[in-house]
Amino acid sequence: MAEQFSNHNNKAPHSSVKKYRITPRQKMINLMYIVLMAMLALNVSPDVLNGFSLVEHSLNRSTANSTKQNATLYSNFDEQMKSNPAKVKEWYDKAIAVKRMSDSLFNYAQDLKIAIVKEADGKDGDINNIQNKDDLEAANQVMLAPSRGQGQKLFNNIVSFREKILKYVDDPTERNIISSNFNTDIPKEKKQLGKNWIEYMFESTPVVAATVLLTKLQNDVRYAEGQVLHTLAKNIDLKDVRVNELNAYVVPNSRTIVQGGKFSAHIIMAAVDTTQQPTIYIGNRQVSLKNNLYEFICNSTGDFSLDGHIEMTDATGNIVKRSFQQKYSVVAPSATVSADLMNVLYAGYNNPISVSVPGVPSNKIIATMTGGSLQGVGPGKYIARPTTVGSTAEISISSQTDAGIQKMGVYKFRVRKLPDPTAFIAYKDEKGNPTKYIGGRGFSKSDLLATDGIGAAIDDGLLNIDFKVVSFETVFFDNMGNAIPEVSNNDKFTDRQKDIFRRLSRGRRFYITRVNAIGPDGTTRVLPQALEVIVR
Repeated sequence: MAEQFSNHNNKAPHSSVKKYRITPRQKMINLMYIVLMAMLALNVSPDVLNGFSLVEHSLNRSTANSTKQNATLYSNFDEQMKSNPAKVKEWYDKAIAVKRMSDSLFNYAQDLKIAIVKEADGKDGDINNIQNKDDLEAANQVMLAPSRGQGQKLFNNIVSFREKILKYVDDPTERNIISSNFNTDIPKEKKQLGKNWIEYMFESTPVVAATVLLTKLQNDVRYAEGQVLHTLAKNIDLKDVRVNELNAYVVPNSRTIVQGGKFSAHIIMAAVDTTQQPTIYIGNRQVSLKNNLYEFICNSTGDFSLDGHIEMTDATGNIVKRSFQQKYSVVAPSATVSADLMNVLYAGYNNPISVSVPGVPSNKIIATMTGGSLQGVGPGKYIARPTTVGSTAEISISSQTDAGIQKMGVYKFRVRKLPDPTAFIAYKDEKGNPTKYIGGRGFSKSDLLATDGIGAAIDDGLLNIDFKVVSFETVFFDNMGNAIPEVSNNDKFTDRQKDIFRRLSRGRRFYITRVNAIGPDGTTRVLPQALEVIVR
């Protein structure tokens, strides 16, 4: 890892960090993150973070099994290379190239995990015993920090690995699986918010979640490596090696099961004569399986092990017995509901909501809401529209399991009124770009005369909501200091108001007051602040 991260001042990532000048906007965003972290702390249960740890352990076990299987295949290539180099060399060289590129990406992901944990827990941080699981800044520093952030390098390595590994795979199904595992596209709505893949994956991501993402990448690398090795092995005659390396394997559909869900696994004898059916034992009891598929309902949480053995007759008539063991985890039901904008819901407004349940696909999640309506708009995405200001909206989450409908949790949100908008004059700057004048500086007379009227909107960095102006008043002052009000009964300047604009001299000012606007919640409100316009 020292080589991976020594480019910045020749210091490891857990040494003193170089200070960077940040913009006022970034300071505001940092403050916003602090507030959001505090809000999230009130709603995210430690059990959810522990759930990520269970997933991490399960992925590590799966990766270890894949690594062992791949090692067996590499050993087979080595033996065949020694016995028949002329026949095997072409495929052996490709297998070695696959190993190098796979180990490179796998080890780089491991270095990133260590760096993130050390950023969160200090130089003695241990990825197997993370202390600050909910730290939201460690992944930011390692992946997104200016100059030393590793996110772009990781993105480039994943894209390069995907392109190179797919050159060895011909089967369309396997190509689709591998392409999906290393997909770097992001949801359309995140693109619209200006996020790239690196920010989407790691920005404000808890340490435990960031390490799980990287562990899944490692798992996907070993899976792709194994599929390519099997493809390469088909190009040479490995029958003798397969007989010598006869082993029993359990291939579960999922190694982490939500309580009440179904455990599914294929139990097979690898590289055997397909004309023979093996005899399968679970524990010491012989079982008869259809298509070698073994299933049962998981009613208790915890770590478990599926043990047994397979017996088969070899070509000489001898019984070959191979034992198998597959560990798996059953986790308790849990769900996550988060408001995409902030930890409140606004009455009469379409609030975007994200819903997810670890281990459950989005099409198996059921979400309902009291005190308003909840409408699905995409996988894991909903629009919540509460009705009553000051009330509490409850969102209930359930999932469809093989045992029936399983309740996952109930989440409460406070319902507030939309804040007041700010009045503005829309115009185009010298480059022709649309912009807004909200006072506080001079406004050119030519721009003023070119505008049709005023608008009102909430635009505070989180919300971007337009209001409809139904009336407003302009207040001018003559040379004696007398106020001259002029009223418009819509959002447009009247002819009388424009006529006064033409007579205003440089440095004169007037005020736009008593702005009446209707928001998306259907309520009309009078804006409390006046818009001061200084003519230049």
